[in-house]
Parts: sequence; C-alpha cells; structure tokens
Amino acid sequence: MRKTLGIFAFLLTLCFAKGVSAQQPIRVHCGGSAYTDSNGQVWQADTGFSGGSSGSTTQQIGGTADQALYQYGRYNNSGGAPLVYTFDVVNGNYNVNLLFAETAKSAESAGARVFNVKIEGSLAFQNLDIFAAAGARAALVKSTNVTVQNGSLRIEFDNVVQVAKVDGIEILPVPPQAPRLTLNFLYPDGTPVVGTLAYSVSSSLLSFQGSTPLTNGQVECVLFSSPNSMGINAQFQVKLNLTDGAGNLLWQVITQMNPAQVNLGAVQSSVLTVVVQKP
Repeated sequence: MRKTLGIFAFLLTLCFAKGVSAQQPIRVHCGGSAYTDSNGQVWQADTGFSGGSSGSTTQQIGGTADQALYQYGRYNNSGGAPLVYTFDVVNGNYNVNLLFAETAKSAESAGARVFNVKIEGSLAFQNLDIFAAAGARAALVKSTNVTVQNGSLRIEFDNVVQVAKVDGIEILPVPPQAPRLTLNFLYPDGTPVVGTLAYSVSSSLLSFQGSTPLTNGQVECVLFSSPNSMGINAQFQVKLNLTDGAGNLLWQVITQMNPAQVNLGAVQSSVLTVVVQKP
C-alpha cells in the first residue's frame, strides 16, 4: 500500500485523457517584463492577454525564491469583458499552473477578492480566494490539466468580488514518452464506474489540484520521479476523491508525505484496478 500511495503522490498533477503533445513550455510573467527564474527558466513579458490592466508592488512575497514573479500582475476590469489569455498550442495534453499572491490591502481578508477561472470554457477554479488559500503576500500556485483539441488554449478570469488577478501563467506540455499509470475503476460486477477523479497535492508553499472524468472507468496519469521535479520541497498532503455521476463519494485516499522519502525514478508504466462498491 505504501508504494501505491507513493505513486499516487506524483501522478496527481497530470491526469487526463490520452493524447499527444509536441509543444514547448509557455511561461508568461503577467503584468511584467521578461524574467529568468531561480531554475534558469525564462518567463516572457506579459503577452497573450485581452483586457485588464497591469499592476506591481515592492512588497516581499513569502514562499518563493522568485519574488518578481509575484510582484507583478494583470487585473481584470471592474466591468465589461473578462480578462482572457489565449495561446496558440499544438493539440494535446497540458498542465496549467497559475501563479497568485494577494498584495492589496483591500483584499487582506477572506472573501474580499473572489473570482472564477475558466480554461477552455470549463470552470477550473470556482470562487478562488487567494487570501483564504495562502494569506497575504504569500505565493500560491493553482494547477489543473487540460486537453486542447482546437489549436488554442484559452484562460478566462471572471470577477465575483472585487476584480480577478493573475501573476504568472505556466503551460507545460505532457511528453508522450513519460511513464504513466492507468487506473481502472470497476464495480464488483465488472462494469466500469461512471464518475470523476478529483485530486490535490498541497504543502505550506504550493497547491496543485484538479479533476478529470473517467472514460470507460479509466483515467491515465503521468508519473513524476520525485517531489522536487514539481517544486515540492516541504511536507505535503495528497488527496484523491472518486465520485459517481450523482456526486456520491465512492473512494478516497488522504496521506501525508515527506518529499525526502519519495523516489519513483524506477517506476515504469503500469495498470492498477480498483474495485468500489455501488452507493
């Protein structure tokens, strides 16, 4: 069981329908100029946006070695069209990381700034509250997965309370050669489960989460060799929830993990079958 949980810890950030992608990563410093981060990765100056306005701060941001990525941002307007980022990409599977930090005094309380994020027209993050999730002047990363089929990836930020904002956008293609784990969810009579697998990986510095519907009872997930490959270097929690079409919880795994004790470099692609009871 320990090995199974270890695998879950690093398949979670990339669960998606099968597909192929041949695309370079896209990194955008929203509201700011070009920037090279502490890992030597280059972030483009703000590009791909429609609407909104830029802003910046000199306040120190906690939980990151890259202050500048969170000191600049693009804000939605208070009325009219939403803030939208659009990028031309090769059709395939992508992990989308959105960077946030709450730096406005007027939003330093839970519920003060709330907004929705849609990716490819689907609601990815509902009622996102940066302060409630991370506090003031602290880095927050929200991660989800998407399959692009029309050559364009669209990210929309919609106001709920005050105006939406974003500090950075990272779009990572999933290499087709990466090891995968295929999860099969079946009922005791052998019929495939119809439902959705939701997942989250969270630490004191980062938060990744997302969900994917089952296809014929299956979901395919990418395996990562270690926590450091995803920027996780602190104790973290992994959570998996499987729900059916009616929202009934069928299966759940929650575990705490130490990144220094996890190494999946030798794990190859494999298949795991999970049998769950009908509600």
